[in-house]
Amino acid sequence: MLPILITGKSGRMGLAVAEATIANHGTVIAATHDAGEALDAAVKAAKCIIDFTVHSFSTTLIETALRHKCAIVMGTTGHTDAELATIHAAAKAIPIVHAPNFSVGVNTLFWLTSQAARILKQDTFDIEVTEMHHRHKIDAPSGTARRLLEILSEETGTSYHDDIAHGRLGNIGPRKPREIGMHTLRGGDVVGDHTVMFAADGERVELTHKASSRMTFASGAVRAALWLQDKPAGLYDMQDVLELK
Repeated sequence: MLPILITGKSGRMGLAVAEATIANHGTVIAATHDAGEALDAAVKAAKCIIDFTVHSFSTTLIETALRHKCAIVMGTTGHTDAELATIHAAAKAIPIVHAPNFSVGVNTLFWLTSQAARILKQDTFDIEVTEMHHRHKIDAPSGTARRLLEILSEETGTSYHDDIAHGRLGNIGPRKPREIGMHTLRGGDVVGDHTVMFAADGERVELTHKASSRMTFASGAVRAALWLQDKPAGLYDMQDVLELK
């Protein structure tokens, strides 16, 4: 069985990952970790780390994983450019699956969004994205929404920095032709809702995914950990795991 280290063991996702690891016959919990606890020994005991903590912890985690040649499945979002660079550099030495969302359904949404954007051109269809999460989520937009925006930018030839409108306020005038709207909602205990809307005169297409349990993400992360077992060093995502590329 694959020995796994679960970081953030007492958090919502840490508890879900522990449940998913126990439920999978191919994996076992080798160690767990929370802030303030010894990390080196925990990493040494495992062959793969599953991490859903905070972006500021990623550099320390990666440095330790490199010392022990331990694979990483990382679902943490909100990384700075420098932290992302650290992840990319580490992937030259160890295998890493880094994804904004490990749900099979959300990754299908990524694929469908790419296909829809190729068909529903911006000269006819306006594009808007909405996401909603629980009141405790600290980054906005969500990592999943950001990936949806990146996919849309790639397919439409727009710029994430120049053409994404994060909400609207005041007398801003009519919608710009290449604009893509992004709207973030927070409240209650919502696990994660994401919608991509293509709106034209006379019709509207909406692609929506709603998560009701964190187990969808946890089970996907365990699936990714098992998939990584025989993979060489490199940076992968859930689209690779699900063979959607």
